[in-house]
Amino acid sequence: MNSIEYFIIFWTILRKECERIFRIWPQSLLPSAIMMTLYFLIFGKVIGSEIKYMSGYSYIDFITPGLIIMAITNNSYSNVVGSFFSDRFNKSIEEVLVSPMPNHIIILGYISGGIVRGFIVGLLVCGVAMLFGAFHMSHLWLAIPGAIFCGSLFALGGLINGIFSRTFDDTTIIPVFILTPLTYLGGVFFSLNILPPFWKYIAKLNPIFYIVDFFRYACLGRSTVSPYLSFVAVIIFCVLLYIVAYYCLKKGIRLKE
Repeated sequence: MNSIEYFIIFWTILRKECERIFRIWPQSLLPSAIMMTLYFLIFGKVIGSEIKYMSGYSYIDFITPGLIIMAITNNSYSNVVGSFFSDRFNKSIEEVLVSPMPNHIIILGYISGGIVRGFIVGLLVCGVAMLFGAFHMSHLWLAIPGAIFCGSLFALGGLINGIFSRTFDDTTIIPVFILTPLTYLGGVFFSLNILPPFWKYIAKLNPIFYIVDFFRYACLGRSTVSPYLSFVAVIIFCVLLYIVAYYCLKKGIRLKE
């Protein structure tokens, strides 16, 4: 295959994913915008009026980058795990696997769909933040790659969960037991500086902390750790999950049963 054929394969998978996103937009896009609006009201306005400031910023300004990342992670993950497992359930993934499509292109096609959904929802949340006067952008050139790699990381997680899931109920295991706890402990609603030393060390093992901290730097111009360290950490996590996803597709784990 030449590069044009690879692009056609990639574009076909991505177009399918995008058509699915916009076909069911009341379920894929709207709920996150409504949920984030509630977060801004409850945490930003109600609780924020009591906390006042965090790390030198008003509380609603402080949590806005984390809420945007929360929306991106949830939607990137859920889009890929739902789409891939549906293809497994309908047996259409078998046609993809027996075709001459390279595994790299299959992975990139699926996760790109997750990135697109996460990016769109992230923009919607930015719009909600503007309505509350809480949206700031100090380094746009860092925010865009940060959002892309954030979506990539959790889209890969969704793909891996979709590979190992046996039922639709299994696709909720990672969001409930891993994604949600990591998100709430990832510095979305608090600064790492207020934690005791032990919990500060534990928090630094959380990949979501680096994503949130990097994006907060892109928005507000201040971070807890070096933004470059955070960016490198996110890339490393992406590479590790990509290797796992590629290995699973190559070996046909749970896909040839």
